[in-house]
Amino acid sequence: MKNSKEVVVRENAAMSMPFGGDLLSEAIRLRIREAMRQIANEEMDAALGATHHERTDSRRGYRHGSEERTLTTGSGKTTFNMPRAKIFGPDGVEREWQSTMIPRYARRCRAVDAALLGMYFGGVNTRKVKQAIRPLLRNSPLSKSAISRLIVRLKTYFEAWSRRSLAGEDVRYVYLDGICVRVRCGGKTESLPVLAAVGVRADGEKVLLALELCGAESTSSWKGLIESLSARGLRAPRLAIIDGNPGLTQALAQAWPKTERQRCAVHKLRNLHDHAPKRHYDEIKDDFHTIVYAENYAAGLAAYEAFLRKWKRSCEGVARSLEEAGTELLAFYRYPQSQWKSLRTTNIIERINGEFRRRLKTQSSFPSEQSVLVLLFGLMASGMIRMRRIEGHADMSKVSALSEIRNEGQAEVRQLVAA
Repeated sequence: MKNSKEVVVRENAAMSMPFGGDLLSEAIRLRIREAMRQIANEEMDAALGATHHERTDSRRGYRHGSEERTLTTGSGKTTFNMPRAKIFGPDGVEREWQSTMIPRYARRCRAVDAALLGMYFGGVNTRKVKQAIRPLLRNSPLSKSAISRLIVRLKTYFEAWSRRSLAGEDVRYVYLDGICVRVRCGGKTESLPVLAAVGVRADGEKVLLALELCGAESTSSWKGLIESLSARGLRAPRLAIIDGNPGLTQALAQAWPKTERQRCAVHKLRNLHDHAPKRHYDEIKDDFHTIVYAENYAAGLAAYEAFLRKWKRSCEGVARSLEEAGTELLAFYRYPQSQWKSLRTTNIIERINGEFRRRLKTQSSFPSEQSVLVLLFGLMASGMIRMRRIEGHADMSKVSALSEIRNEGQAEVRQLVAA
């Protein structure tokens, strides 16, 4: 009879749980309180160098009671007794012991904070986050300012990230592009560009190097970003993949004159179409693909020259547009063939910008310049936008750093002089 009553009690408990009930999760939640107390005590024992009531010569402090703490985990709000202790410092002064596992003023565990930020980054309105996450937290209190406090903390991380040293980064390629966002500036809402730089390390890993909001994609703006990267210790990359923005092209020529430039094939094809009637689009596309999908540099150059000869006669504007890019369209042919697909376009950074735009659609405008940068940084830092290694990363060993190429050239000159 007793067993049947226990079954009824458990079934009633399951029915009262959200989403039909989960007895395993409920059992785990009931044991969290004891687990928290045990974790805190074990950490305190390690800090004191002695267990409860143990007397040793290496003891570094003493316990003095406990305090009631409330912490929200993924299983809901839990109240437990947090032990307290005094620790003797190197100078002999007693200090209150602080747990690293359960920070003193923490109200939620990091997993809950990560879930809140994840929903915010995903585009959920901050006022709806509380309703959406209520079943997970089992109606635990969540103040209106909870998200705001997390964003303030994220701002601190962003400021440190934007000033971090890049001296240890061995970047061989860099992708540069901009995205326009609506920001409230000077009392008015305006569309301003955010300049982004993504590097490719010597092992093929991609890394976000910088995010910077400016008034326009001008030469001075792009030069400022590039000089900032250099001031933080980044060495000039071997190759820069760009969309053909005139300001960016000039900035690269001035700040990184030795860096080779690759013009995005996708952007250039759009430019070509802008100079021709629609009936010629397919023919222009086929001729252009002959240039950027050739077997090697020589074949690509031959197709480039053939394109100019043909279209100068029938549509001079198309030919002039191709001439504007010059052989910067063919720079990728001088790198490992396995990487050609990744190097001939700015698609790598365009995909990131696409994720940025998808998130920005849920917000008509941003209240400040920093708020948009923090959001974009948070999308990357939280892992909501992931960057895989470049295609053909196994051949990155064949790509020397720009400084190595320069040193090799100087060595050859010295050998010729010595001979």
